[in-house]
Amino acid sequence: MFSITPSSRLRPSPFYAATVAEGACAMTSYNRMLLPTSYGDPEAEYWRIINGVSMWDVAVQRQVQLRGPDAGRLAQILAPRDLSKCKVEQGKYVALCNHDGVLINDPVLLKLDEDRYWLSIADSNIWFWAEAVARERGLDVEISEPDVSPLAVQGPLAETVVADICGDWVRDLKYFWFRETEINGIPVTVARSGWSKQGGFELYLMDGSRGTELWNIVKEAGQPHGIGPGNPNWVERVESGLLSYGGDTDDRTNPFEVRMGKYVDLDVPDDTIGIAALRRIAAEGPKRHQLGVMLDGGAPAKADFFWRDVEQEGAKIGVLTACAWSWRMQRNIGLALVSVSARPGDPVVVRRPDGDLTGKLCELPFL
Repeated sequence: MFSITPSSRLRPSPFYAATVAEGACAMTSYNRMLLPTSYGDPEAEYWRIINGVSMWDVAVQRQVQLRGPDAGRLAQILAPRDLSKCKVEQGKYVALCNHDGVLINDPVLLKLDEDRYWLSIADSNIWFWAEAVARERGLDVEISEPDVSPLAVQGPLAETVVADICGDWVRDLKYFWFRETEINGIPVTVARSGWSKQGGFELYLMDGSRGTELWNIVKEAGQPHGIGPGNPNWVERVESGLLSYGGDTDDRTNPFEVRMGKYVDLDVPDDTIGIAALRRIAAEGPKRHQLGVMLDGGAPAKADFFWRDVEQEGAKIGVLTACAWSWRMQRNIGLALVSVSARPGDPVVVRRPDGDLTGKLCELPFL
């Protein structure tokens, strides 16, 4: 067992004390914060989100706020997705790219007002990117990281729990839509969203001093429904084929390679960053694509089973980016980024230092 050395570079989550009290026993770093990854019983945490309701500290999912007269223009410059019809209180999944069309983040964009947007980001310094672009373009917009920290409530019973807390109006929220409100005087933004396919909400806490209070409110409301602590569940996300930016992508990955093509609009304005490259890639066709892998062998995969070479007839065709033991499928499954010449149904070999595994490529999602 090892300890984490405190550092001014590692910021505490508003929910940190609550997660420690709940028994968090493993964490990883993400956006200069700690993300709880286990409470000691991975299988119980998995079944909780599949069958019931789970609550997660996802404060690491930081917000980059664009505010000012040119906020909407900057959002469109950054995102190769048509935002012209995006309404206040609506969110959209977007693929932020660099000038070469390489994916640099996959946030949910939330439009809070005509002159205020949040980019709810994955793990990378988009604040610096947005600030540099705004200054270079001479835009009248302020870039900041507001005091906003999401708490996720996920699983088939999540709607019941959040409705008990906020009211039945949450049942009418469409996916990625949201509303600002208060819970016992605590300012929050309630969004139907979250990194799972089991359904749920994210409560964007807008006062970091009240993290434990909000945690306990959700915990109490969820008690009749068997709520418990969890985390963005690795197994469920592989089963569901959810993209992990930085986990399933490298420094060459474009949106078309990882099934994000439907979130790219090629007719956005020409000053949208990366759009020229994305138009070219779309016309030529991507060189790689993301597929699932059904692996042979009955023993659950080890936690270090990432970025292993995938071969076909002795030639490398790509890499396995993630692997998990699926309790529902009772086998190892994985996500692969491979040449477009490889197709679902093809047999493959995954190279590992402690022994190769055979498998078969398949479409996503698994479940």
